[in-house]
Order: sequence, then C-alpha cells, then structure tokens
Amino acid sequence: MSLPEFLQATIRQAMDDFGGARPAMLEALRLIQQAEGWVSDERLQQAAGVLGVTPAELDNLASFYSMIFRRPVGETVILLCDGASCWLNGADAVRDAVTEKLGIGFGQTTADGKYTLINCACLGACDRAPAAAVGRDRRTVGPLDPEGLAALLEGGA
Repeated sequence: MSLPEFLQATIRQAMDDFGGARPAMLEALRLIQQAEGWVSDERLQQAAGVLGVTPAELDNLASFYSMIFRRPVGETVILLCDGASCWLNGADAVRDAVTEKLGIGFGQTTADGKYTLINCACLGACDRAPAAAVGRDRRTVGPLDPEGLAALLEGGA
C-alpha cells in the first residue's frame, strides 16, 4: 500500500515550507505519525522516497526522537517525565504506581492496547513536577501523585 496522496502532498508542502528535504524530514515523520499513530518501516521508506533521502537517513532521525513511535502504540500514550525536577519531587512513586496499575513497564503497551508507557528525559514542565504528557494531544498534567495518576487513568486519560 503506497503512501496516501494527502500525505505525499503535505510532505512536499513541508519541503517547500522548511526549505528542502532535510529540514522537512522530522515534519514528514510527524505527519505520518499524526495520520497513522506510528511510523512503520513501509511508511518510512515511502516518505524517504518523497523526500529524496535514503530510508537510513530518515530512520536515524526517527530513532533519535523518543516522540516518534516506530512501533504501534496504545490508544493513550503516557509520557512520564524522569527529569531531575520530577525525580526530586516524587516521580519514582508515580512511576511505581502507574507500572503496578497498568501491569507494564516503560516501552510496553497493555494487553488490551489501551495504554503505552514511555519515559522521557524532560517535558519542560518543571513547575508541575512530577509531570506527564498524556494522550494524542500530549496534554501535560501535574503535579502528579500516585493517587492522582490512578484517577487520571480511570478517567480515560
């Protein structure tokens, strides 16, 4: 199955907007992920063809960014910050509570496909530490505590 025409067109537009193929590479990955939830090997190769770069170049970029998902993820992605501010404000207890409640560790998806848990170096939400970004819109929530995180999950994040 080839890359949908609307994605090809938006990637070509990104090349115009960003000043060429290389500056538009990250945007191309973001567009694919926004449309499909993740970036498969097939889509990465197809996007590389539209951009005129090698799949290896595009994969190197994709694998650098933790927010580009190269495997299918759950309906709700939870990006749990493990930066210094969050760590100092109790992120360990939040991490333990969410991994226990969901029964998964970082980089894993629940058996029902509802949640994927990912740790990230920093969300830039130190004023709300410990914090997480939740859902497709990456809504930042915090400060979290073990009880608050459980309520967030039960509320359908």
